[in-house]
Amino acid sequence: MPKKQAQNQATKRTKLQPEAKPAVGSIDYDLLQSLLGYALRRTQLAVFQHFAKSMGAGAGDAKGDDRVSPGEFGVLALVEANPGINQTSLANAVGADRSTMVPIIDRLERRGLVERQAKPGDRRAHALRLAKSGKERMGRFRATVLEHEGKIGSGLNAAERQLLLDLLRRLRRASETA
Repeated sequence: MPKKQAQNQATKRTKLQPEAKPAVGSIDYDLLQSLLGYALRRTQLAVFQHFAKSMGAGAGDAKGDDRVSPGEFGVLALVEANPGINQTSLANAVGADRSTMVPIIDRLERRGLVERQAKPGDRRAHALRLAKSGKERMGRFRATVLEHEGKIGSGLNAAERQLLLDLLRRLRRASETA
């Protein structure tokens, strides 16, 4: 964008009220209000906060043993759908490196949600499966997540929801190849 045009745009920017709380004054979000990354991050924070609240209210017990984070739920859902998946494939599926996946699996294993089994012919690789307790808890997790999804997507009809998912996939692919 030419410098003159950017200066004109900066002088025309609007002041937005924060979404979460009414403010005494207004905050000038400047360039942020037009950035995809900023909008995605703010949305992600709001969605993750709602997820945590939903998980705490619906699926959890007093000790929090039945609470999972969005990332942990994603790992559990992939392990459930792909019994025997190895940690490297799982890490690739969630967009993480293998070293990040190890402590997540360790934590889920300690909590009795997943189990590692040695892969025949490769002592270094482990096949991941939901443990019996993990299978039982996944039903509650899944119900809570679907309820959460219904609430956060309540302002969208089915076509808008699908369009949003498609647009987000396109953004991710573009970011991965940029």
